[in-house]
Amino acid sequence: MKITILSTSDVHGYFYPTDFSTIDDHHEFGFLKAASLIRKVKADERPNEIVLYIENGDIIEGSPMDSYAYNTRETTDYSQKIISLVNLLKPDAAVLGNHEFNYGLDYLGQVLKERSFPILGANISGESSSRIVDAPYKIIEEKGVKIGIVGLTTQFIPHWEDPTNIGGLHFASVLDTLKETVTQLRSQVDVLLAAYHGGFEADLITGQPTEKQTGENEGSAILREIPEIDALVTGHQHRREAAIVNGIPVTQPGYRGSDVGKIVLELDEKKHVKRSTAQLIPVSGQQLAQDLQQVSEQWYDDTQKWLDQPVATITGDMRITDHMKARAQGHAYLDLVNHVQMEATGTEISGTALFNDDVRGFGKNVTVRNVMNSYVYPNTLVVEKVTGADLRAALERCASFFELREDGSLQISAEFSTPKVELYNYDYYTGLDYTFDLHKPVGQRVGKIFHAGAELLDEQEVEVVLNQYRGVGGGDYPMFSADKIVREYADDMPKLIIQYLQDHPKITAAQPHNIHLLR
Repeated sequence: MKITILSTSDVHGYFYPTDFSTIDDHHEFGFLKAASLIRKVKADERPNEIVLYIENGDIIEGSPMDSYAYNTRETTDYSQKIISLVNLLKPDAAVLGNHEFNYGLDYLGQVLKERSFPILGANISGESSSRIVDAPYKIIEEKGVKIGIVGLTTQFIPHWEDPTNIGGLHFASVLDTLKETVTQLRSQVDVLLAAYHGGFEADLITGQPTEKQTGENEGSAILREIPEIDALVTGHQHRREAAIVNGIPVTQPGYRGSDVGKIVLELDEKKHVKRSTAQLIPVSGQQLAQDLQQVSEQWYDDTQKWLDQPVATITGDMRITDHMKARAQGHAYLDLVNHVQMEATGTEISGTALFNDDVRGFGKNVTVRNVMNSYVYPNTLVVEKVTGADLRAALERCASFFELREDGSLQISAEFSTPKVELYNYDYYTGLDYTFDLHKPVGQRVGKIFHAGAELLDEQEVEVVLNQYRGVGGGDYPMFSADKIVREYADDMPKLIIQYLQDHPKITAAQPHNIHLLR
């Protein structure tokens, strides 16, 4: 007997093979392509084979289609179509990703209302959990084999998410929860699987830590400490991984539906796993699943029309052609985003990130598409009261982003590029004048900091506006925290940027000169 476990994860609303940069671009990814691939594998199921499919989280937030569904939730049914698409693939189970909570529990409950599959969340508890989680695990009995699937979601969500968006939910340690669940469940099933929206905190081969041990990712510890499971499906980090670790097959199928994870377990006569394989199957070359396309094509077309709505005309050039230079010297686009944040919140200091190197900034004519492609998260804003010492510590973290090559050119440090590139964790500030001396050791690179024409002293208190993720310390910024928040704002940044551009019809691109790198 063979058990085949297929999985998708971190689709982030990329149902179609487009990144929406233009109306007609095409890429080899997307949930509708993954759907065709999953169905082909299922169609080839043999009498001595069981094929399972798991949707592993982060599907309702991330793309312009998801944003349009949320923004039109009062007038369209597009938010319900998200779950309709998943229903058509008949998953055996699903888990929630961290981004599922970005729009709050009411919206999440609305999206999930018509689900025809169980959502598993063994480590999620609290009054509201029954609205979004059906059970901690599921037992499937098929062809004489009992298969247990345990669902788990990264415990780190409260460190990022607005408390109002998670409604008092509690997220326990995935490692501890799975150990406890395995003790209860192992004797009841022949095969035991774990589906985890989280990733790896250590190298899969050497076991050496690859990040700070915060509990955000516990996949490596699971593979090391819970040999009772027969397979592990992961996600969250957008990595493409397929391996056998400590005898356990594990997959992580990338991002935007680029790949489908495939684990195969071969059982002996006693229904014990005697052999296993793990691989990723790229969706390139697959056709769009026609029934899923019929459900979603009007939503897709309406999203494209919305994206092409004009917003503003800019004098000068806010396009980004050199992303490293933009981070090192500041950029007119980043300065604009900071001014949006400052005006929306009445603050004089703002920090923002250039989230990835696909961000193009703004040309002369700005459309909704330009805004959505440049600011790719539905971040809301918080204002914190912090000290000059706090801002110095934050800037030291930013200064550690850069590393000098022998020829004096810049590269991203290992701190921000291993095991994955974290461009979204480097911030550029407006309202401060500051210097990074890259010849000095990390932690000692920031010189004097000036604000409003005077040196900012360590003991001096000021207000700073940040996105909510950074404001609760996300990205390893412990100097920012929820207890320092003095004001919060409900509108997301893409909406605020569009409103700012409409309210300021005469915007001129200007290169800022407030950050100085000594190299």
